[in-house]
Amino acid sequence: MSLPIKDQFVLPEGMIYLDGNSLGPLPKSVSQHLSRMVTNEWGQHLIKGWNLDEWMDQPSRVGDQVGKLIGASAGSVVMGDTLSIKVYQALSAALEMRPDRKVILSDSGNFPSDLYMAQGLIRHLNRGHELRIVDPAQVTDAVTEDVAAVMITQVDYRTGRMHDMATITRQAHAKGAVMIWDLAHSAGAVPVDLAASNCEFAVGCTYKYLNGGPGAPAFIYVRPDILGGIDPALSGWLGHDAPFAFEQDYRPGTGIERMRVGTPPVLQLAALEAALKVWDTVTMAELRTASVHLCETFIAEVEARCPALTLASPRDPDQRGSQVSFTFEHGYPAMQALIARNVIGDYRAPHIMRFGLTPLYVDEADVRRAVDVLQDVLDNRLWDNPDYQMTGRVT
Repeated sequence: MSLPIKDQFVLPEGMIYLDGNSLGPLPKSVSQHLSRMVTNEWGQHLIKGWNLDEWMDQPSRVGDQVGKLIGASAGSVVMGDTLSIKVYQALSAALEMRPDRKVILSDSGNFPSDLYMAQGLIRHLNRGHELRIVDPAQVTDAVTEDVAAVMITQVDYRTGRMHDMATITRQAHAKGAVMIWDLAHSAGAVPVDLAASNCEFAVGCTYKYLNGGPGAPAFIYVRPDILGGIDPALSGWLGHDAPFAFEQDYRPGTGIERMRVGTPPVLQLAALEAALKVWDTVTMAELRTASVHLCETFIAEVEARCPALTLASPRDPDQRGSQVSFTFEHGYPAMQALIARNVIGDYRAPHIMRFGLTPLYVDEADVRRAVDVLQDVLDNRLWDNPDYQMTGRVT
């Protein structure tokens, strides 16, 4: 096959969408699938749907679909809840695995929510743990023998900088630490092989490159050989070994099921399950080749035509995810001017203009047209408009 496959997505006429790294567009298959599910399953079957339509099996069934895209074996990924909840689950389990160590190692490029969850867990455990945050380039050297868990987002949400998963995981294990990877900007964007990496845990969201829709559920991966020893800190009803026995005491379920917490978000999982059918005809190798080409083209065009912008992403494509970021003093209003002209990227403080180059629905012509608009915004100071200075709740 050839990329892109724009005809499988709902894209407004004339829009160049370069923000799939924040929220993927609507796959056309989702609307029909959801309509059938709501009308025929929820509408006609009502509560019978839990058994008749296998709603209760969704978290593991869809987890296996996601697992295929991140190199995870069947039965090692489960869906549900939010990414922050999955971070908490993985991190709390990791600390229990290393009770004599007190350091959680992360980096300054990690998404703040991951760091907030670590800070909250440390505060509530009150056992003297420390969150140690280092520069991204220093992570490998910072893994010392007092580190209990290394918690890293593989692709930096601001710059697109990509960590070497294999090298960092090896170093973590060499020093006796547990490895946790956040794949929020990796899953569906770059090739990932969790099984080969040998990491203990991975988490991620599905509303970005996997196009599961706003609020789509998160996932957690646990390496199969350690699953039986995980004692979930969030011992939810549906993680119980026999939830419908209604026992008063918690017994963790078998395998990955023990990482379930609350009731499955059936509609969101149905949307995600339909969205994942896009990957039936796309390989991650094809996607990565196309992604690198688009990113390289975008960088070359911007640097040739928009000298006011400075590349914030790594220049080496092997060290970069499927996004390109530039810094500009007036980045926020400039992005608003772009959005007003139907080129959709986004902004991250401080001064980062962020562009997701997603080959499923972006092609080289889109890239060149986007830079045409960007050049116009900069050359004519179109960003210097009071309307574009006003900050919305979501930037």
